[in-house]
Amino acid sequence: MPIQNYIYLCLTLFSIGVMGVLTRRNAIIVFMCVELMLNAVNLLLVAFSKMNYGAAYIMSPSTTAGIDAQVFVFFIMVVAAAEVSIGLAIIVMMYRNTHSIDINFLNRLKN
Repeated sequence: MPIQNYIYLCLTLFSIGVMGVLTRRNAIIVFMCVELMLNAVNLLLVAFSKMNYGAAYIMSPSTTAGIDAQVFVFFIMVVAAAEVSIGLAIIVMMYRNTHSIDINFLNRLKN
């Protein structure tokens, strides 16, 4: 599959995530849209890694080039899992205190 298809898919996923963050008021949906943007970037990293590995494999069949990005994606997924647990804990505490998960309600808590 050509790299352009991966780029278009990642651009679409990232754009959906950005639009969700900018237009939604629900904290859980905004949180899911941020995760969608992270996954779009991860997919693009893996696609470029695959492309780099294919080009390096032609030069030398015993190469390990292109694996670095996949390891980097693994670490991003681990950090994203930790982010999900902390983010959901914050959302649950926000709901317990305010009985709402509306982001605009947080502006009223400043005063």
